[in-house]
Amino acid sequence: MPEAIDLSREECERLLRAGVGGRIALSSPNGPHIVPVNYSVVDDTIVVRTSPYSVLGTYGRDSMLAFEVDQFDHDRQRGWSVVARGRGEVVSDAEELEHIRAVWEPRPWASGARSLHLRLRWSEISGRRIGSGWDVEAALPVRRSL
Repeated sequence: MPEAIDLSREECERLLRAGVGGRIALSSPNGPHIVPVNYSVVDDTIVVRTSPYSVLGTYGRDSMLAFEVDQFDHDRQRGWSVVARGRGEVVSDAEELEHIRAVWEPRPWASGARSLHLRLRWSEISGRRIGSGWDVEAALPVRRSL
Protein backbone atom coordinates (compact mmCIF):
# COMPACT_ATOMS: atom_id res chain seq x y z
CA MET A 1 0.00 0.00 0.00
CA PRO A 2 1.47 3.44 -0.95
CA GLU A 3 2.62 5.74 1.81
CA ALA A 4 1.00 9.15 2.52
CA ILE A 5 3.61 11.92 2.55
CA ASP A 6 3.02 15.47 3.78
CA LEU A 7 3.88 18.18 1.26
CA SER A 8 5.94 21.18 2.30
CA ARG A 9 4.36 24.64 2.25
CA GLU A 10 6.44 25.46 -0.84
CA GLU A 11 5.24 22.31 -2.68
CA CYS A 12 1.63 23.15 -1.76
CA GLU A 13 1.97 26.70 -3.10
CA ARG A 14 3.61 25.52 -6.35
CA LEU A 15 0.80 23.04 -7.00
CA LEU A 16 -1.84 25.61 -6.10
CA ARG A 17 -0.29 28.21 -8.43
CA ALA A 18 -0.04 25.69 -11.30
CA GLY A 19 -3.71 24.73 -11.33
CA VAL A 20 -6.82 26.17 -12.96
CA GLY A 21 -9.73 24.31 -11.35
CA GLY A 22 -10.61 23.32 -7.81
CA ARG A 23 -13.42 23.31 -5.26
CA ILE A 24 -14.50 25.71 -2.53
CA ALA A 25 -16.24 24.37 0.56
CA LEU A 26 -18.52 26.70 2.52
CA SER A 27 -21.37 26.61 4.96
CA SER A 28 -24.84 28.06 4.43
CA PRO A 29 -28.05 28.04 6.46
CA ASN A 30 -29.07 24.98 4.37
CA GLY A 31 -25.87 23.10 5.22
CA PRO A 32 -22.45 22.64 3.63
CA HIS A 33 -21.77 23.18 -0.07
CA ILE A 34 -18.85 22.28 -2.33
CA VAL A 35 -18.61 24.48 -5.40
CA PRO A 36 -16.35 23.62 -8.37
CA VAL A 37 -14.56 26.75 -9.63
CA ASN A 38 -11.95 27.98 -12.04
CA TYR A 39 -9.49 30.07 -10.10
CA SER A 40 -6.35 32.13 -10.21
CA VAL A 41 -3.67 32.82 -7.64
CA VAL A 42 -2.74 36.47 -7.25
CA ASP A 43 -0.02 37.20 -4.72
CA ASP A 44 -0.99 35.00 -1.75
CA THR A 45 -4.71 34.77 -2.51
CA ILE A 46 -6.99 32.46 -4.48
CA VAL A 47 -9.37 34.48 -6.66
CA VAL A 48 -12.61 33.31 -8.27
CA ARG A 49 -15.34 35.07 -10.21
CA THR A 50 -18.92 34.20 -9.38
CA SER A 51 -22.43 35.61 -9.49
CA PRO A 52 -23.30 37.86 -6.55
CA TYR A 53 -26.47 35.78 -6.11
CA SER A 54 -24.89 32.32 -6.21
CA VAL A 55 -24.36 30.18 -3.11
CA LEU A 56 -20.70 31.20 -3.17
CA GLY A 57 -21.46 34.89 -3.78
CA THR A 58 -24.09 34.96 -1.04
CA TYR A 59 -22.46 32.88 1.71
CA GLY A 60 -18.75 33.11 0.83
CA ARG A 61 -18.45 36.78 1.82
CA ASP A 62 -16.70 37.26 5.17
CA SER A 63 -16.92 33.51 5.84
CA MET A 64 -14.32 30.87 6.54
CA LEU A 65 -13.75 28.89 3.34
CA ALA A 66 -11.73 25.87 2.36
CA PHE A 67 -10.31 25.47 -1.13
CA GLU A 68 -9.04 22.17 -2.50
CA VAL A 69 -7.17 21.21 -5.64
CA ASP A 70 -5.99 17.67 -6.35
CA GLN A 71 -5.04 15.04 -8.89
CA PHE A 72 -5.32 11.26 -8.84
CA ASP A 73 -3.83 8.50 -10.97
CA HIS A 74 -6.11 5.56 -10.19
CA ASP A 75 -4.11 3.02 -12.24
CA ARG A 76 -0.87 3.72 -10.34
CA GLN A 77 -2.59 4.37 -6.98
CA ARG A 78 -0.99 7.75 -6.50
CA GLY A 79 -2.16 11.31 -6.18
CA TRP A 80 -2.00 14.49 -4.21
CA SER A 81 -4.26 17.06 -2.60
CA VAL A 82 -3.71 20.63 -1.40
CA VAL A 83 -6.14 22.43 0.92
CA ALA A 84 -6.05 26.16 1.69
CA ARG A 85 -8.23 27.72 4.36
CA GLY A 86 -9.03 31.37 5.00
CA ARG A 87 -11.68 34.05 5.03
CA GLY A 88 -13.57 34.95 1.85
CA GLU A 89 -13.34 38.62 0.87
CA VAL A 90 -15.16 40.49 -1.89
CA VAL A 91 -12.76 42.48 -4.06
CA SER A 92 -14.37 45.77 -5.11
CA ASP A 93 -11.49 48.26 -5.07
CA ALA A 94 -10.74 49.36 -8.67
CA GLU A 95 -6.95 49.23 -8.21
CA GLU A 96 -7.09 45.74 -6.69
CA LEU A 97 -9.33 44.51 -9.53
CA GLU A 98 -6.91 45.96 -12.08
CA HIS A 99 -4.02 44.20 -10.30
CA ILE A 100 -5.93 40.89 -10.47
CA ARG A 101 -6.59 41.39 -14.19
CA ALA A 102 -2.93 42.24 -14.82
CA VAL A 103 -1.55 39.24 -12.90
CA TRP A 104 -4.03 36.46 -13.67
CA GLU A 105 -7.75 37.05 -14.27
CA PRO A 106 -9.82 34.00 -13.28
CA ARG A 107 -11.76 32.69 -16.30
CA PRO A 108 -14.98 30.90 -15.34
CA TRP A 109 -16.16 28.19 -17.71
CA ALA A 110 -19.79 28.48 -16.64
CA SER A 111 -21.99 30.81 -18.67
CA GLY A 112 -23.71 33.83 -17.20
CA ALA A 113 -22.58 36.97 -15.47
CA ARG A 114 -19.72 36.31 -13.04
CA SER A 115 -19.09 39.89 -11.91
CA LEU A 116 -18.20 39.25 -8.26
CA HIS A 117 -14.51 38.71 -7.52
CA LEU A 118 -14.11 36.71 -4.32
CA ARG A 119 -10.71 35.98 -2.85
CA LEU A 120 -9.45 33.68 -0.17
CA ARG A 121 -6.30 34.90 1.56
CA TRP A 122 -5.08 31.62 2.97
CA SER A 123 -4.18 31.46 6.63
CA GLU A 124 -3.46 27.73 6.40
CA ILE A 125 -2.21 25.62 3.53
CA SER A 126 -1.39 21.92 3.66
CA GLY A 127 -1.15 18.96 1.37
CA ARG A 128 -0.33 15.29 1.02
CA ARG A 129 0.65 12.96 -1.72
CA ILE A 130 0.28 9.24 -1.99
CA GLY A 131 3.14 7.27 -3.47
CA SER A 132 6.77 8.18 -3.99
CA GLY A 133 9.19 8.31 -6.89
CA TRP A 134 7.17 10.59 -9.16
CA ASP A 135 7.17 14.29 -9.96
CA VAL A 136 3.68 15.56 -9.06
CA GLU A 137 4.14 18.83 -10.98
CA ALA A 138 5.33 17.12 -14.16
CA ALA A 139 2.31 14.79 -13.99
CA LEU A 140 -0.26 17.62 -13.98
CA PRO A 141 -2.71 16.98 -16.83
CA VAL A 142 -3.64 20.70 -17.00
CA ARG A 143 -1.44 23.61 -16.03
CA ARG A 144 -1.85 27.31 -15.89
CA SER A 145 -0.75 28.86 -19.17
CA LEU A 146 0.04 32.49 -19.72
